[in-house]
Amino acid sequence: QVQVEESGGGLVQAGGSLRLSCAASGRPFGEYAMGWFRQVRGKEREFVAAFRWRGPGTFYADSVKGRFTISRDDAKNTVFLQMDSLKPEDTAVYSCAVGWPPGPSRVTTASEYMYWGPGTPVTVSS
Repeated sequence: QVQVEESGGGLVQAGGSLRLSCAASGRPFGEYAMGWFRQVRGKEREFVAAFRWRGPGTFYADSVKGRFTISRDDAKNTVFLQMDSLKPEDTAVYSCAVGWPPGPSRVTTASEYMYWGPGTPVTVSS
Protein backbone atom coordinates (compact mmCIF):
# COMPACT_ATOMS: atom_id res chain seq x y z
CA GLN A 1 0.00 0.00 0.00
CA VAL A 2 1.26 3.45 -0.94
CA GLN A 3 0.18 6.55 0.90
CA VAL A 4 0.46 9.95 -0.66
CA GLU A 5 0.40 13.29 1.10
CA GLU A 6 0.68 16.80 -0.23
CA SER A 7 1.70 19.97 1.55
CA GLY A 8 2.50 23.58 0.76
CA GLY A 9 -0.73 25.03 -0.56
CA GLY A 10 -2.06 28.39 0.50
CA LEU A 11 -3.04 31.90 -0.52
CA VAL A 12 -0.75 34.02 -2.66
CA GLN A 13 -1.07 37.14 -4.76
CA ALA A 14 -0.83 37.00 -8.53
CA GLY A 15 2.80 36.93 -9.60
CA GLY A 16 3.85 35.19 -6.43
CA SER A 17 5.24 31.72 -5.81
CA LEU A 18 4.37 28.59 -3.89
CA ARG A 19 6.16 25.30 -3.49
CA LEU A 20 4.15 22.11 -3.13
CA SER A 21 5.55 18.88 -1.78
CA CYS A 22 4.33 15.34 -2.32
CA ALA A 23 5.60 12.48 -0.22
CA ALA A 24 4.88 8.85 -1.03
CA SER A 25 5.29 6.36 1.77
CA GLY A 26 5.26 2.62 1.42
CA ARG A 27 8.03 2.65 -1.17
CA PRO A 28 6.38 2.62 -4.62
CA PHE A 29 8.03 -0.12 -6.65
CA GLY A 30 9.35 -0.21 -10.15
CA GLU A 31 9.43 2.65 -12.61
CA TYR A 32 6.58 4.65 -11.25
CA ALA A 33 5.48 8.21 -11.87
CA MET A 34 4.38 10.92 -9.50
CA GLY A 35 2.03 13.44 -10.98
CA TRP A 36 0.31 16.66 -10.02
CA PHE A 37 -3.24 17.34 -11.06
CA ARG A 38 -5.56 20.19 -10.18
CA GLN A 39 -9.29 20.58 -10.06
CA VAL A 40 -11.67 23.45 -9.74
CA ARG A 41 -15.12 22.66 -8.38
CA GLY A 42 -17.45 21.85 -11.21
CA LYS A 43 -14.66 21.22 -13.70
CA GLU A 44 -12.70 18.15 -14.75
CA ARG A 45 -9.42 17.27 -13.15
CA GLU A 46 -6.52 18.74 -15.11
CA PHE A 47 -2.97 17.44 -15.50
CA VAL A 48 -0.31 19.87 -14.30
CA ALA A 49 3.08 18.14 -14.18
CA ALA A 50 4.66 14.76 -13.58
CA PHE A 51 7.94 13.08 -12.98
CA ARG A 52 8.50 9.57 -14.29
CA TRP A 53 11.40 7.52 -13.04
CA ARG A 54 11.89 6.14 -16.53
CA GLY A 55 12.92 8.63 -19.20
CA PRO A 56 11.87 11.04 -20.42
CA GLY A 57 11.49 12.23 -16.88
CA THR A 58 9.46 15.41 -16.67
CA PHE A 59 6.16 16.44 -18.20
CA TYR A 60 4.22 19.70 -18.03
CA ALA A 61 0.87 20.98 -19.15
CA ASP A 62 1.20 23.76 -21.71
CA SER A 63 -0.57 26.14 -19.34
CA VAL A 64 2.22 25.90 -16.75
CA LYS A 65 5.35 25.45 -18.89
CA GLY A 66 7.98 28.02 -18.04
CA ARG A 67 6.28 28.85 -14.73
CA PHE A 68 6.15 25.54 -12.84
CA THR A 69 9.07 23.23 -12.17
CA ILE A 70 8.86 19.67 -10.89
CA SER A 71 11.80 18.17 -9.05
CA ARG A 72 12.43 15.15 -6.87
CA ASP A 73 14.19 13.76 -3.85
CA ASP A 74 14.79 10.10 -4.64
CA ALA A 75 15.82 9.13 -1.15
CA LYS A 76 12.55 10.40 0.30
CA ASN A 77 10.20 9.40 -2.54
CA THR A 78 9.21 13.03 -2.71
CA VAL A 79 8.50 15.36 -5.59
CA PHE A 80 8.22 19.12 -5.41
CA LEU A 81 6.25 21.50 -7.57
CA GLN A 82 7.73 24.98 -7.64
CA MET A 83 5.06 27.34 -8.90
CA ASP A 84 6.21 30.79 -9.99
CA SER A 85 4.44 33.68 -11.69
CA LEU A 86 1.15 32.40 -10.37
CA LYS A 87 -2.06 33.55 -12.00
CA PRO A 88 -5.62 33.65 -10.65
CA GLU A 89 -6.49 30.88 -13.10
CA ASP A 90 -4.05 28.61 -11.25
CA THR A 91 -6.46 28.58 -8.31
CA ALA A 92 -7.52 24.98 -7.65
CA VAL A 93 -7.09 22.03 -5.36
CA TYR A 94 -3.80 20.41 -6.28
CA SER A 95 -3.51 16.66 -5.84
CA CYS A 96 -0.52 14.39 -6.11
CA ALA A 97 -0.73 10.84 -7.33
CA VAL A 98 1.45 7.76 -7.81
CA GLY A 99 1.03 5.41 -10.71
CA TRP A 100 2.63 3.28 -13.38
CA PRO A 101 1.75 4.82 -16.73
CA PRO A 102 2.84 2.35 -19.43
CA GLY A 103 4.44 5.03 -21.54
CA PRO A 104 5.09 8.76 -21.83
CA SER A 105 1.83 9.34 -23.68
CA ARG A 106 -0.14 8.13 -20.65
CA VAL A 107 1.62 10.21 -18.00
CA THR A 108 -0.92 13.01 -18.32
CA THR A 109 -3.92 10.70 -17.81
CA ALA A 110 -5.40 10.68 -14.32
CA SER A 111 -6.76 7.14 -14.64
CA GLU A 112 -3.19 5.80 -14.91
CA TYR A 113 -2.53 6.81 -11.30
CA MET A 114 -3.51 4.43 -8.53
CA TYR A 115 -2.79 6.26 -5.29
CA TRP A 116 -3.92 9.80 -4.58
CA GLY A 117 -3.35 12.30 -1.84
CA PRO A 118 -6.21 14.31 -0.32
CA GLY A 119 -5.20 17.49 -2.12
CA THR A 120 -3.99 20.90 -1.03
CA PRO A 121 -5.77 24.13 -1.97
CA VAL A 122 -4.00 26.89 -3.84
CA THR A 123 -5.65 30.29 -4.12
CA VAL A 124 -4.16 33.05 -6.24
CA SER A 125 -5.68 36.46 -5.68
CA SER A 126 -5.70 39.14 -8.36
